[in-house]
Amino acid sequence: MREPMPQSPEERAEDEYWDRLYGTWQPLDPAGVAELFSGFDRPWWIVGGWSIEAFTGVPREHEDVDVSILASDVPALRAHVGERWQLWNICDGALRPLTDRWPDLMDVESQIWVRRDLASPWVVDLPVTPDRDGMWTNKRLPDHVVPVDEATFVADDGLRYLNPEIALLYKCRLGRTKDDRDLEVAWPRLAPEKRNWLRDGVRRLHPGHAWLDRMI
Repeated sequence: MREPMPQSPEERAEDEYWDRLYGTWQPLDPAGVAELFSGFDRPWWIVGGWSIEAFTGVPREHEDVDVSILASDVPALRAHVGERWQLWNICDGALRPLTDRWPDLMDVESQIWVRRDLASPWVVDLPVTPDRDGMWTNKRLPDHVVPVDEATFVADDGLRYLNPEIALLYKCRLGRTKDDRDLEVAWPRLAPEKRNWLRDGVRRLHPGHAWLDRMI
């Protein structure tokens, strides 16, 4: 049974703000994402809270589904979806369609939102991953560059997810209730070398972070 997603009043207000500004969401689940990407011959993987659930096996509620691809594969994604889906690039609050007129990302670390058409809800949030010659790069630790297979894992459902220690490193700066819970359920299940990597990464990026006292 999935526990309700805990949200602070500030988090709820922020969600409502973005819905009013950009429209509502009706997010796909991982199976729906797999259908959308069926036939896409470049690497793609699910990130965020879904990656924590896939790793831990502990059900949780999800506000949306976040998927990533390498920045160099955005043209291939455009070709894959064709006219079936609209791709919109969002960067610093600005939203622009990815079309022949505007084929390039506004920023290599921006996001792509996916929907059917103007009257349809958004279904996928796709934070793009910068790459170096086809290698995955860490958005927080630029010296962390590895093949996609080393930064991700294939879960029991056959889908590829971001490694949980990397997902948690991305989450730690956000200070949200759901991220604290994700650390709580994932930390005991991480291998010792993964714990060490995460602890060192948090200490390097956020000295004095509250999570450090829990990483024992």
